[in-house]
Amino acid sequence: MKGVSREAMARRAARDLTDGSYVNLGIGLPTLAARFVPDDREIVYHSENGILGLGPPPAPGTEDPDLVNAGKEPVTLIPGASIFDHPTSFMMIRGGHLDVALMGAYQVGENGDLANWATAGDRRAPAVGGAMDLAVGVASVRVIMEHAMKDGTPRLLHRCTYPLTAAGVVKRIYTNLAVIDVVAGTGFVVAEMAEGVTRDDLQTLTGPPLRFAAEVGELEDLLPA
Repeated sequence: MKGVSREAMARRAARDLTDGSYVNLGIGLPTLAARFVPDDREIVYHSENGILGLGPPPAPGTEDPDLVNAGKEPVTLIPGASIFDHPTSFMMIRGGHLDVALMGAYQVGENGDLANWATAGDRRAPAVGGAMDLAVGVASVRVIMEHAMKDGTPRLLHRCTYPLTAAGVVKRIYTNLAVIDVVAGTGFVVAEMAEGVTRDDLQTLTGPPLRFAAEVGELEDLLPA
């Protein structure tokens, strides 16, 4: 089941960011959010390798090899952006100066546990890196991820089976099929669903029982302009 595009997932996550927010973008799918800033808001995107004020990706042929995000992808800067060293970047993270972390994940537990740095038995993963600092140092942790693995195995589980990054930190999840809140004492609560996805479809691809908001909205497949 395909659901909405990756760009639509990132744009939907950007829509929830409040005016004046400082937002870290994790490696991978979350970096797409740098393309989207609602017209009525100012959002300052942060990259843990030392950038505050990330802009959208550069046009082909204009890339600067010295200007990359934490995933080593070429980026641009917005007016007023700053570049600094790792210690300063992690002082921002650990000091609680960032409002939101948009992170990727392998798995999320229904209690908000986050697993996003290694799979079971993966000996190639070097270390948890900055993900652990972001998960505990940022006010609101939100995840952008595919709802299930390619074979349909759920990524949203009773409890994560992969090594944890942090326990009980995830507040909201944006997938290709739905927008889901993690509610203490309740578990996964579906706020929006993609067109053509039924409640049974979603439950089949999810580990624990889902709850549904009183009014479930539509997760629209909004492609970038």
